[in-house]
Amino acid sequence: MEHGGDLTLAIERFGGTRADWLDLSTGINPHPYPVPHDLPEHLWTALPSRTAFENLISAARRAYGVPDHLGISASPGSQMLISMLPSLLPDGQVALVSPSYSSHRAVWTRESRVPVEVSSIHALPADSKIAIIVNPNNPDGRLTNVRSLLEIAATLTKRGGFVIVDEAFADVVPGGSLLSRISDENIAVLRSFGKFYGLGGLRLGFLVGPAELTDRVTAKLESWSLSGPALEIGTRALRDGVWQERMVRQLADEMADLTGLLSQQQLSVFGGTALYALAGTRKAADLHAALAKRRIWTRIFDYAPTWIRFGLPGSPSNLQRLSEALAEAQKEL
Repeated sequence: MEHGGDLTLAIERFGGTRADWLDLSTGINPHPYPVPHDLPEHLWTALPSRTAFENLISAARRAYGVPDHLGISASPGSQMLISMLPSLLPDGQVALVSPSYSSHRAVWTRESRVPVEVSSIHALPADSKIAIIVNPNNPDGRLTNVRSLLEIAATLTKRGGFVIVDEAFADVVPGGSLLSRISDENIAVLRSFGKFYGLGGLRLGFLVGPAELTDRVTAKLESWSLSGPALEIGTRALRDGVWQERMVRQLADEMADLTGLLSQQQLSVFGGTALYALAGTRKAADLHAALAKRRIWTRIFDYAPTWIRFGLPGSPSNLQRLSEALAEAQKEL
């Protein structure tokens, strides 16, 4: 399955080394949470402790505004949790709000439960048992309001079903999360640590939902699924409200600069979040290749040949590099 963030293909096709490339293919924050230099040695040499795991869960509950009646599971990345859900949730028809993050369709299809693709949460088939929505959506940033999600969840709960809400990018959308509003609905919410905190390689993700579901996930993962460093760094970052608030503002400012640049280069920006911008052009694939020749890697989509996505460049110099490359590429095309 193809994802952003792997420069292997770019290097194989266009040459260079990792250091040569400006990777804009992901929605990962280019300003990572500073990894502490004072990590105790035992985090690397001893097995992770129960206390460290409980500290992480407590920090996540507070940072994400999770009500006390809901359970939380933590795993090595939200991708693992996505893969586990088809075997844990009820039988019945699955509906996926699409186009969206491709892994959701892939994991259900692998379990012989091919999702019905719908344009919005309001277009679910009458007999749907499971509904999946990425909110805000990836790659276009569409945001479904909380009230609508709760109404759909109440309907599916009466059928014995579930709503899965992937909030991988919700950290950069203040007020966009469903978590604090959930009561007794059957809702499973996925949260990705690596994207907002810029530490995708740490591999850390969370599932929030009814305790019966999250307890089953935790049991399947068994002991020591998370490393000691991941537990410690994750806990510190989730507790750091000052960094979180500052970063939300900084990302918004940088996205405004990126959006302005893309518009100046005749690219129609029509979607995204504070971590990525989705633009339209009739020559998306050609532009993607032209930028790749200049060692800038973007994201294109086989189901939408006019779409091209840009992550944040991360610095004024990288923004200038992108500006110059786009000008050259547009002239070339």
